[in-house]
Amino acid sequence: MTTPATTPVHDTELLRSATGHLLAAAAGLTAAEAAEPSHLPGWTRAHVLTHLARNADALVNVLAGEPMYAGAEARDADIARGAGRSPEALADDVRTSAARLERAFAALGAEEWHHTVTLRNGVTDRVSSLPFRRWIEVELHHVDLGVGYTLEDLPGAFVDRELANMARRFAGHPDIPVAVELRAEDGRSWRTGAAEPGGEGPFVVAGSPVALVGWLTGRTNGSGLSARGSLPALPAL
Repeated sequence: MTTPATTPVHDTELLRSATGHLLAAAAGLTAAEAAEPSHLPGWTRAHVLTHLARNADALVNVLAGEPMYAGAEARDADIARGAGRSPEALADDVRTSAARLERAFAALGAEEWHHTVTLRNGVTDRVSSLPFRRWIEVELHHVDLGVGYTLEDLPGAFVDRELANMARRFAGHPDIPVAVELRAEDGRSWRTGAAEPGGEGPFVVAGSPVALVGWLTGRTNGSGLSARGSLPALPAL
């Protein structure tokens, strides 16, 4: 049975808090800072903020039974076009789009949380997963802004859930040819990668949950992790 700590309604509360922290950071940017490179290759901080606003609107579209985006080219064009705006316009866009998504979540009936929806690239998921998916976007892209919020600042509850989420995402992935065991310093472990470990057993990658999340989400090259050899290459997200 789903516990109160992982209900979608509770996730919307966690999302609201994370969005508030992000907005406080966005509100403090100058025009020069907004135009500076983010931690994402090819994107400025303004690109990241525009993407977050359009992602919120895309999830509103999904809840309305519409496609997330009109298409990949339209999505990219919207981000590029929005990245030239002032910091005030960027912050307002993130704020108002987040409010639209929060209202859409609040309008859902109990049964609607159990419906299945289609996301990008044909991916399907339960409506109940969308608040957490959005929370991932807000937390990781807050880090990507490069404004002092780092992986170490991520809430512990978020790190634990995202670590388990990424392990599931890469489990059985055809682009990871080895079985991988992720080991946290506190003794917990997760399996991902190839299903069969082979004669030598799984390839063990050990470190803190934060370091594991940083590597699995492509935010680090694996710094802070230990393994018996080079870390396997991970698929692009």
